[in-house]
Amino acid sequence: MADFINRDPRNPQFWDERFEKNFIPWDKGNAPAELQVFMQAASQSMNTLIPGCGNGYEAAFLAQAGWPVVAIDFSPAAVRSAQAAIGEWGKHVIEADFFAYTPAQPLDLIYERAFFCALPPAMRADIVKRWAALLPKGALLAGYFFFDDAPEASLKGPPFTIHSAAFRELMSPYFSLLEEQAVSDSIPVFAGKERWQVWRRL
Repeated sequence: MADFINRDPRNPQFWDERFEKNFIPWDKGNAPAELQVFMQAASQSMNTLIPGCGNGYEAAFLAQAGWPVVAIDFSPAAVRSAQAAIGEWGKHVIEADFFAYTPAQPLDLIYERAFFCALPPAMRADIVKRWAALLPKGALLAGYFFFDDAPEASLKGPPFTIHSAAFRELMSPYFSLLEEQAVSDSIPVFAGKERWQVWRRL
């Protein structure tokens, strides 16, 4: 395992180090299956934000389908990596802080993949509130959520797990759950603890 100086995932330098040393075990290398099904089933394109986008494969996938999409990351190294990884679609990736970013147009969708679980548990309520602030009524939050309902579940991370009931409690003031299913193609770091969910802003 690479030797890292920064141990605080709230700091962009934490992620810079990992991308610069190519230590990215959360990187799938393509758009996952449930997102592909979701996009294909949608009745129309959706203005989409992808926070903590990593290498941006999902942004490229949606952009190729004609969806308006902006993918953001607060790590300069992650942004450079994404722009290199997805080539011409890299124009959809920008450096920005999720908690300060304001979309140019109202959002229809926020796509979640390994952003919520990348940040410490103390930030969870703030993330949910920011999702709610960015999404107008009726808009969707869809993606992958990392759960562990075992009594002895570890709080070490990233990725940080959360009990599914605790997550629903956080979400319930702002969102209603529309869809949930097991994930068919998890990578090893998430295997067996990942769920695809779609939530609607109340």
